Amino acid sequence: MEIREATTTDVDAVRSIAEESLNSTYTDFLDEETIDEAIEQWYGEGFVDFLEDDHALVLVVERDGEVVGFSQSELVGQRYGTGQLQWLHVAPDQRGDGTGVRLLVRTRERLLEEGADQVVGFVLADNEGGNQFYRDHGFERAGQREVEIGSETFTENVYVESDLGDEGWGAVDELEVDGESVYVSYGEAARGAKAPFYSTYSTADREEVYAWLCGNCDSLDNAMDTMGRIECNVCGNRRKATRWDASYL
Repeated sequence: MEIREATTTDVDAVRSIAEESLNSTYTDFLDEETIDEAIEQWYGEGFVDFLEDDHALVLVVERDGEVVGFSQSELVGQRYGTGQLQWLHVAPDQRGDGTGVRLLVRTRERLLEEGADQVVGFVLADNEGGNQFYRDHGFERAGQREVEIGSETFTENVYVESDLGDEGWGAVDELEVDGESVYVSYGEAARGAKAPFYSTYSTADREEVYAWLCGNCDSLDNAMDTMGRIECNVCGNRRKATRWDASYL
C-alpha cells in the first residue's frame, strides 16, 4: 500500500471513490439528487484547481496500482496554521483493514509538516460511523458548523485533537502480519528519512514493544542497532541515532 499526493491523473478515481463512498454510507440522510449535486460541486471542473492550490493537500491510497481511498485537506487561518481535514473516503470494498486510520495518520503528519499548528476534522452530524471514527482515533468534538451541499444546508461536527498529555496521540491500529495480530501505536513515533517508524506491540495492552512499523511501506521487516538506528529492509527508510521521539506527532 502506498499513500502519496494526488495528481491530475487521479481526478477520475477520486471522483469515483467519493461517489461510491457517499452512496454506500450517506444515503440514510442524503438523497440521490443531493449526492449527485455534491459530487459535481466538489469533484467537478474546479477540483483540478483545488489540487493545484499551494495550500491544499489531497492524498490517495494506492494498492496494487489502483486508487482505493483519498483524503482532502487544506491549510487555512492566520499564517495557514490550521490543517482542515474536510473529507476522508475509502472505497466500500477496501474498508475494515486499517486503510482509513493509516490515511488519517499520514494526512495528519503531512499537515503538520506543511506548517499546521493544529488539525481539525469535519464530519456530517448524521454520519454515525464517521463521528465514531474520529472519536476512536484521538479526536473530540469541539463544536458544529453549517455546510451547503447542493441546494440544502446540513450540520457538520467539528473535531479537534484530544488533550492526551503524556499519553500521546491516541490512534492505535490492529494489523494482521504473517497471520499474527499486532497493534501499532501512532502516538509513539520515531522520525525516519522517508516517513516515521511506529511502535508495534504483540498485545492490545501494549506492555512490550514487539517491532517497528515502517510508515513508508507498512513493513515490519527492519532492524534496530544498539544506537537506536532503525533501517527498513524493504524500502530503505532510516532513522538515525537521535533524540527524535513521539513529540514529532
